[in-house]
Amino acid sequence: MNVKIAIVDDNSFLIHTVKEKLSFFEAFSVKITATNGSDLLTALDDNHHLDLILMDIEMPVLNGIETTAIVKQKYPHIKIIMLTVFDNDEHIFNAIKAGADGYLLKEINAKDLHDGILETLDGGAAMNPSIAMKTLKLLRNPLCIENETDKEDIKLSNRETEVLEQLSKGLNYIQISDNLIISKGTVRKHIENIYRKLQVHNKLEAVHKAKKNNLI
Repeated sequence: MNVKIAIVDDNSFLIHTVKEKLSFFEAFSVKITATNGSDLLTALDDNHHLDLILMDIEMPVLNGIETTAIVKQKYPHIKIIMLTVFDNDEHIFNAIKAGADGYLLKEINAKDLHDGILETLDGGAAMNPSIAMKTLKLLRNPLCIENETDKEDIKLSNRETEVLEQLSKGLNYIQISDNLIISKGTVRKHIENIYRKLQVHNKLEAVHKAKKNNLI
């Protein structure tokens, strides 16, 4: 297995650090590095045979959330994990809505980064514990969500909430499947559903998206 990866970050030291973490694993090869979203898109024009992008959020020229939305539109086969120092509420929702497949913090260790990448490539969604915790908080405390329709629309099932709780404790798919007595595949499905439900969290946005894509 050879996983082709791009790293996008405006801090070249951090690019080096992430490359170093990935270098422990023979299956990973870094094909592209870029310091902003615009440079990444130029590089993808020449070579979009990538499996996954590790994407920073705060970057000049074109930030990670805008870039994610463009990449997902042009190259839907490429998985994107936001790799960031920020775990604030607004960034989480904007990144997920842009189509991010996972969300990890930059301080992550090499093994967890490796596992998060493989989980994401396997159809799951890597989610850092503190991100899962923030997402839970947003869903439980509608005051954080300003728009009335947003509150109505994000409804997770009890099982999805349980999975999110387990994720927030830092457990991996296998531990979650053991704890909840469900298969690893079911855990993955629940996490996919959580991401899917967060992507459009109000009716206006859903209508806007549908019109934009000539669905209605």
